[in-house]
Amino acid sequence: MTVNYTIKADVIDISTDSPQKGDIFLVDTNVWYWLTYPQASSSLTTYQSIYSNYITDTFTAGATLCCSGLSLAELAHIIEREEKKLSSYSFSRINNKEYRHNYPSERAKVVSQVKAAWNQVKNTFALQISVQLDEDTIDNALTQFSTQCLDGYDLFILQSMKQESVNKIITDDGDYVTVPGIQVFTANPGAIAAATNQGKLITR
Repeated sequence: MTVNYTIKADVIDISTDSPQKGDIFLVDTNVWYWLTYPQASSSLTTYQSIYSNYITDTFTAGATLCCSGLSLAELAHIIEREEKKLSSYSFSRINNKEYRHNYPSERAKVVSQVKAAWNQVKNTFALQISVQLDEDTIDNALTQFSTQCLDGYDLFILQSMKQESVNKIITDDGDYVTVPGIQVFTANPGAIAAATNQGKLITR
């Protein structure tokens, strides 16, 4: 089923765009996952490689990449899920907590992969930006949740962007195109098609 995105952001197709000197991007978790988790990065599809190539081009152009510390939580969740699928316990009936607590060698693998991925994000690719999770930030996130179709991780990543005055995000997550006042750099075909139809696809 096609997702009915209501486009509020400016959308840029990274398959045709080139990063520019002075650009400051927040990179979303899905892109970090593809770049830094070996089980993903070693077998990138042609589609996912668009993101990898664009990230490489940012360095050549002299652009700046940023990450949110909130992506660590999301990365840890995704990597643990994938490691469980890859383990010998993938077809058993153990739940996530049993996998986490009852199999220390598996837990050690998960921890190692998460630490390695985050070290790449922070030490190879990006500057980390912070988010102040005070009452005003929580209230703003809840208001945004009621008006835009975002998940909990997205809400606070957007709050960190707002606090650091960053308005560009590289992401495959189409939910971000519903947010006004930001520029979404993506290869997501559904988001790009909707932006084209609604006159919100821009060329720099």
